[in-house]
Amino acid sequence: MATATGRLAAALCVLLFGYALAGAIGGSIPAGGAEPRPSSRAVTIWVESNGIHTAIIVPKRAAGVDWRRVFPARDLADPRYGGYDHLAIGWGEAAFFLETPRWRDIRPATIAAAAIGSDRSLIHVDHLPRPRPGDGARAVLLSEAGYRRLAAYIAGSLAPRGQVHRGYGAYDAFYTARGCYSAITTCNAWTGAALRHAGVRMGRWTPFPTTVMWWL
Repeated sequence: MATATGRLAAALCVLLFGYALAGAIGGSIPAGGAEPRPSSRAVTIWVESNGIHTAIIVPKRAAGVDWRRVFPARDLADPRYGGYDHLAIGWGEAAFFLETPRWRDIRPATIAAAAIGSDRSLIHVDHLPRPRPGDGARAVLLSEAGYRRLAAYIAGSLAPRGQVHRGYGAYDAFYTARGCYSAITTCNAWTGAALRHAGVRMGRWTPFPTTVMWWL
């Protein structure tokens, strides 16, 4: 029994090391970067990371895109937060999002289930003011066309006629999304794909926050 347990532990360590190595390699291979140099009409977005999860911060109105129609204030526990002019948008696995309002609530079973694969995904949206220097978010300049491509990618990740779930606080909400979450298609891989779609130079596969942020 002890020998079998040791072999299982060794195999798990090899698997985790291989996954980390593959993620580092995939994140270091450049892709995208077709976005032309932004003009004076550039749209500023930001990318934020809490060390585990990344999100893209966008203005509610820019380049002909109006997110107020997609993520209205009435979806919030306190609609007054809808007066803020920016949104932080991230994609992830439903159980992980809804069952872990605090990091101490994370359970190994939740992580394992998400890594194996889940077809239940959500878009998480925070209503917030424009980031300021020192907030930790990194600014990215996009042309108007690049921003519209980013907006189209985000909108395409939403499930049509999906449900709305109240968020962790009075200022955020969850929306039913498309796509299957797994160890390959993580929340950070979604962020990287969205930025590549907008023309931002990014790693070819970005499963970890670091593989997103080191390009910005």
